[in-house]
Amino acid sequence: MADECFGHPRLAAIHDPLDPDRSDLDAYLLMTEELGARRVLDIGCGTGVFALLLADRGIEVTGIDPAQASIDVARAKPSSERVRWICGDAADLPPLRFDLATMTANVAQAITDPQTWQYTLRRALEALRPGGHLILETRDPARRAWEEWTRELSYRVTEIPGIGSVESWVQLIGVSRPLVTFRWTYVFAADGQVLTSDSTLRFREREEVERDLVAHGYVVEDVRDAPDRPGREFVFLARRP
Repeated sequence: MADECFGHPRLAAIHDPLDPDRSDLDAYLLMTEELGARRVLDIGCGTGVFALLLADRGIEVTGIDPAQASIDVARAKPSSERVRWICGDAADLPPLRFDLATMTANVAQAITDPQTWQYTLRRALEALRPGGHLILETRDPARRAWEEWTRELSYRVTEIPGIGSVESWVQLIGVSRPLVTFRWTYVFAADGQVLTSDSTLRFREREEVERDLVAHGYVVEDVRDAPDRPGREFVFLARRP
């Protein structure tokens, strides 16, 4: 199931305004160009930011996400008709042959159940053409990113056109390695409604991710740094033989 921040219609509608800086996607655009990918599967596409950036470059894109509210936001964006949108999970991946499959941002870490993670890797491999690639990122557990998830560091007030002021902040709920749980709180000034969204991420070691990829038939070609968070994340580039 999708977290409330993606699955609740009111929260999905403010997701992009609350997170307008998507420079983290620049590296994925460059890697897509580097690989010469023309058909891309965006797993966990959310509100469609990356999928639409690819479509603007003439790439054939399929975006899949379990949150209907986020898919609805994506479909309402300009030029959204250029993307094939699917509301679903790994079981719903289309039997196509993509050049590239991606899991940007927290998508890989949000798959916390080990069996679901293994199943997703297997289905992603099946969706790739021979020689196609999978790119995913995950935070380095050694950097203990969750120690910065506090109200004091995250509190902000955002003015959103047509919605008004929204207060938001994150608070850590618990750490039970490799799982870390946190809660976002949103306060809408227009009517005083308070909504919360709990999320859990799985912090996998680099060796664990490499081992899982190889076990499912991938060839790990590279493990790179994330340009937007240098030294804090691993970006895996794996190929279907």
